[in-house]
Amino acid sequence: MEGASNVLSAIASAARKRIGLSSLTGAASLAIVAVSAVALYMLLHNIDAGSLVAALRAQPPHALLLASGFVAASYFMLTCYDVFALRAIGREAIPYRAAALASFTSYTIGHNFGATIFAAGVIRYRVYALWGLRIRDITAIAFMTSLTYWLGNALVLGFGWLSAPEAVSALDRLPAPANRLIGLALLTGLAGYFLWLLPGPRHIGRANWQIAIPGPRSMLVQISIACLDLVCVGLAMYVLLPPHPAIDFLRLLTITATALLIGVVSHAPASLGVMEAAMLLGLPQFKKEELLACLLTFRLLYFVLPFVVAALLLGLREFRKVFAGIRARKRLQPSFYVVRGIMGRPRADKARGLVRAEADLARRGRRRAREKTLYGDR
Repeated sequence: MEGASNVLSAIASAARKRIGLSSLTGAASLAIVAVSAVALYMLLHNIDAGSLVAALRAQPPHALLLASGFVAASYFMLTCYDVFALRAIGREAIPYRAAALASFTSYTIGHNFGATIFAAGVIRYRVYALWGLRIRDITAIAFMTSLTYWLGNALVLGFGWLSAPEAVSALDRLPAPANRLIGLALLTGLAGYFLWLLPGPRHIGRANWQIAIPGPRSMLVQISIACLDLVCVGLAMYVLLPPHPAIDFLRLLTITATALLIGVVSHAPASLGVMEAAMLLGLPQFKKEELLACLLTFRLLYFVLPFVVAALLLGLREFRKVFAGIRARKRLQPSFYVVRGIMGRPRADKARGLVRAEADLARRGRRRAREKTLYGDR
């Protein structure tokens, strides 16, 4: 827990240094949540509860199975965020199972609580500390995963706003040409970033601590991971929608990605209410009851069930660690009673202290061996 406290202290220290920006982003988040709440009330205050229940019951089982499969594929791509980040910072010795656990639990729990930066940092540290990773590594992983997310969103939203600008007009109330210009600006920014990476390795940070930016080829891998993640999410939403009226997948993907992005920026727990308001505004051609049924099912599959699974996995992992320690103490306890009977209490207590010190040294040795594997002799 001391390491987790160090992570929180480091994050809080960084937040204090950027208090002005934090205040602005906090105000923007509150504004987004407030506007979404008002919009949601105006859209749903006269909804027919009976029609909503009927729409929920009318969802075909095969659509639920397909949507579940696409959600699972999306979360698999989400684990690739951490896998890529570990390779980018030179920690490819970490096995996939650890990266998958850290990525899945940190994102799911962090996003559902609306405090992704804090919660994800602590959870990642709890998982990766067993493999010798330090706080600076956790920070670098967080940066790499965020970079991957924003690069993929920039491509999907840029292409979507450029190709179907009218799809976003219902959300931002801007004319289609303005949205097309925003999409073009996003794609131009991506092209500029790619060109900026071409001359050679790029670094950010200070002299005593820097992060190497992935090169052009790695950038394409990042974009592919994030785009596949968003496409799987869009497909899950697509199969849940009613068949009529028909909607183009690119239009739906653009609206879905925009709604999820607004939810992330708002820091609302699990984007609750924010995503629904954005989707209802962006898809006015659907009946409210049918669209809301689709959104509720999507929330169950994409937010609620993964959160339950992540909490169980993390709780089981912590329980196993505690139980292993209890079992180790129980195995040693009879030996101490024998030693106490032979040597007397003072000598037995001294022997217990020596055994504990030896066990502590052994744990430090194993951790040092893992760090040596990851960092080399430094």
